[in-house]
Amino acid sequence: MAILEIKDLVVGYGAFPVLHGIDFVVEEGEVCVLLGLNGAGKTTTVTTIAGLLRPTSGQVLFEGSPLGRKPPSSRVKSGISLSPEGRRVFPRMTVGQNLKLGAWSQRRSPALVKRQMKLVLDYFPRLAEREHQIAGTLSGGEQQMLAVARAMMSNPKLLIIDEASLGLSPTLARVVWEATARIASDGTTVLMVEQNAGALPFADRALVMEKGTLIRTAVGEDVKNLDVRAAYLGA
Repeated sequence: MAILEIKDLVVGYGAFPVLHGIDFVVEEGEVCVLLGLNGAGKTTTVTTIAGLLRPTSGQVLFEGSPLGRKPPSSRVKSGISLSPEGRRVFPRMTVGQNLKLGAWSQRRSPALVKRQMKLVLDYFPRLAEREHQIAGTLSGGEQQMLAVARAMMSNPKLLIIDEASLGLSPTLARVVWEATARIASDGTTVLMVEQNAGALPFADRALVMEKGTLIRTAVGEDVKNLDVRAAYLGA
């Protein structure tokens, strides 16, 4: 069953078009990687799904229902959570305070918040060690873990992660990707934006984007056989 459907989506900034009528689906329980070079339109795609941008035309459907003009806060309550590019943690707050802010939409369900806190600290044990540390003093990799964990605190059905590996060493990027695979195996669908093709071994579906259009789609075993040089580098 498709949890997310994008139909003929056109998005731009003023008169400048970025997405040129893209179509794709993400099935429930998948890890889907949206791959492309800088400027391909990946972030525009996911910020539109999250409600931060309004499309010129086309539809975003979540669990079969059009999201229309639903604001970002309503989309979070519906089950869509975004871990944005650049991490954007609250640097003067502790790790624990950042995580609790991520659970704002669930603040009337303290048992759920407690459960999610336990879950995300299990995904990222390093954060458990630093729960009382000021977020701005964390390393880049730790801040990325915190950004993903904070997005998970709202108990999403669809977790969107924008550029998780940006600026990270290969070892730390792999830690984040492995945690992402665990999150999906526990039932949360994941849509990852990446420039780094190293994320592909963790994906069930790969979408390759170039200049606001989707040029390749691979599913299942075809993801492993995706010719990254041809699809991603244009060779």
